[in-house]
Amino acid sequence: MTYTERLQKVAVLGAAGKMGSGILLLTAIEVADLALLPENRDKHFVVYAIDVCSECLNGLRAYVKKQARRFAEKKIVWLREMYKDREDLIENFEIIDEYIDHVLTIIRPCTRIEAAYEVNIVFEAVIENPELKTKLLKQINENNPVKPWFFTNTSSIPIEYLDEKAGLDGRLIGFHFYNPPAVQKLVELIKSKYTKDELEQFALEYAKKLKKIVVPSNDFAGFIGNGHFMRDALFGIQEAQRIAKELNIPLYEAIYIINKISQEFLVRPMGIFQLIDYVGIDVVQYIMSVMNPYLKDEDLHSDLLDKMLQKGIKGGQYSDGSQKDGFLKYEKGKITAVYDIDNDKYVPITEFEQDALEKIGKLPEKLIPWKKVIKMKNKEEALAELFSEIENMNTLGAELALRYLRNSYKIAKKLVADGVAFKDEDVNTVLMTGFFHPYGPINNFITY
Repeated sequence: MTYTERLQKVAVLGAAGKMGSGILLLTAIEVADLALLPENRDKHFVVYAIDVCSECLNGLRAYVKKQARRFAEKKIVWLREMYKDREDLIENFEIIDEYIDHVLTIIRPCTRIEAAYEVNIVFEAVIENPELKTKLLKQINENNPVKPWFFTNTSSIPIEYLDEKAGLDGRLIGFHFYNPPAVQKLVELIKSKYTKDELEQFALEYAKKLKKIVVPSNDFAGFIGNGHFMRDALFGIQEAQRIAKELNIPLYEAIYIINKISQEFLVRPMGIFQLIDYVGIDVVQYIMSVMNPYLKDEDLHSDLLDKMLQKGIKGGQYSDGSQKDGFLKYEKGKITAVYDIDNDKYVPITEFEQDALEKIGKLPEKLIPWKKVIKMKNKEEALAELFSEIENMNTLGAELALRYLRNSYKIAKKLVADGVAFKDEDVNTVLMTGFFHPYGPINNFITY
């Protein structure tokens, strides 16, 4: 089949979810654009949006409609060319509305997996559960005479494992979008030893059409992104526990300190505990459990995560994208308190912030907010000056920042040494593009 023929019949599993909705949107836009080309106007295109939640599918239409308008506005010149034979479409708003209707017409929401029995490609974006994924992939494969190609959005499960368990004979590739797919430029591309070369070539062409930055990863649990993030998160948790004991302070105060250091001193968009909350405490714990069996020399597990979940605190996000409370409490997007696990309550930051800041010590004079750094043309020079200053400071804040930087570097280098990443630059690209860090973990800013 040609590229266009493959995309004539597509299914997205988990289409109403956080990741699935974005994947559906991008795929529907690409399919809709193909359908508008003169040579394809006599062909039938369909994208099945499959999800068990019928109510969620109802809300999917509004999301796609809003986002499709943004896409249309950016390519109005091309759309005018595609609709040049339509005498009834004069104004830009008329063309845009017509395009939105076109995209929505291509999407077929459904709650039954049987719709995937006739498609050429399946994009799988269900929850990160190996058993569920293999069950669905196997069911489709056994009932689809076309023998479709499968794209899985897994962020941690080895592709080889899924391929073997579902019996896909190399018709599976890891195509890991970052959240949110419609905004994030990064895609991790993971092929197993079974993945067919023609599937990989199609995936690269598809990614190019979506204007994604592709970073290849070897087929090892967690890949590059979670390979770094899970270890980075575990280190942050362990650091908070360590300084709580050594400084004889409550764990919630230590969590606040580590979150502040990992955001402000390291110039990241979020502190590590805020990032754990954003992804979801339950999701982080589960990904660690998926990765752990494949690790020989380390244990990715945190008792603190277990205890938080036992308390019913999961973090994550609401349907509108706002943050749920986790390690930190959020009000109108701002952190206002930290969870005290020993007393099962949130402690307002105002009650301990001054003591925490005194322990951190003097802030670096060269400290620059993340929002400012990412817009700087000379950010490498500014970051080099900042970290040089931190390396020469004698404060708790500087000590913690350096420990964090060196551990991040160690994690990144190990990913390359273990063959998970092909080269240093791949790790840096994932962290800078997928996690919005202004610099990669492998750098020359300090002595490692």
